[in-house]
Amino acid sequence: MRTHTLAAIGPAEIEAARKAHPKAFGDPLARALKIGSWAAMLGYLVYSLWMFEFYKLLEPSQNAARMLSRMVVWQDMDTWAYDQIYVGIAQTIAMAFLGTLLATVLALFIAFAAARNTMPLFLPRQAVRRVLDVLRGVDQLIWGLVFVRAVGLGPLAGVLAIFVSDTGTLAKLYSEAIENIDKKQVEGVRATGADGARTIRYGILPQILPVFISLSLYSFESSTRSATILGLVGAGGVGMVIIERFRAGLFDQVAFVVLNVLVVIAVIDFVSGKIRKRFIGERGH
Repeated sequence: MRTHTLAAIGPAEIEAARKAHPKAFGDPLARALKIGSWAAMLGYLVYSLWMFEFYKLLEPSQNAARMLSRMVVWQDMDTWAYDQIYVGIAQTIAMAFLGTLLATVLALFIAFAAARNTMPLFLPRQAVRRVLDVLRGVDQLIWGLVFVRAVGLGPLAGVLAIFVSDTGTLAKLYSEAIENIDKKQVEGVRATGADGARTIRYGILPQILPVFISLSLYSFESSTRSATILGLVGAGGVGMVIIERFRAGLFDQVAFVVLNVLVVIAVIDFVSGKIRKRFIGERGH
């Protein structure tokens, strides 16, 4: 066995070692690209913070302090129009429920036309998928503005906006669930002589039912929050109550309405969890 001292290692030996093991010494080009990428990201972050004037958050704002103080201090609560508030909350829940229900039913049928294993024809499947891209690619708030213009102010515009947007999202997720099913169960049902409808009923639906329930319930929770925002553009619900009180400077009532909405969302989340456990079960880790 031969050993070398540091004095015995010269430039020739180092160059030979670099050629024999190039990765051991690192790649200068890769190192430069890595450093340059991090520097570009850091520079873009600094530029973004400067462009959007985040430094204003560090400056004291009397308007913000005044608004927050008026939200905390509630006055003349006996004069608040509670009927408008709770009717708006009821409309919001109804908008979310009806829009999600219609979207769930339609998306389930569309999903079979968008899934690769249930729609082997390439062109029809791609056409359905591109339509779904349009439905979910346009923000729900934009759909709300479109339907407010089409059918006028009110909760109907909100229901249609939720219906269209959730149809695109749920159909996409349902189709992915259909593509990931166990093929053996489907083949077993077909081996019994079942036709296409019975194959879907007994071979596919039982497998996607847990995903179907979970996604539908989550969509309902999300649509409840979205319905609140849709009301800001005139699509009915409690959002219209919030924007009216904001414009009037009644920030204490705004805080009260928002707290009620948070309670409603918490209750919906609790009930949804119970429904999931009832139909899907709870698996231990």
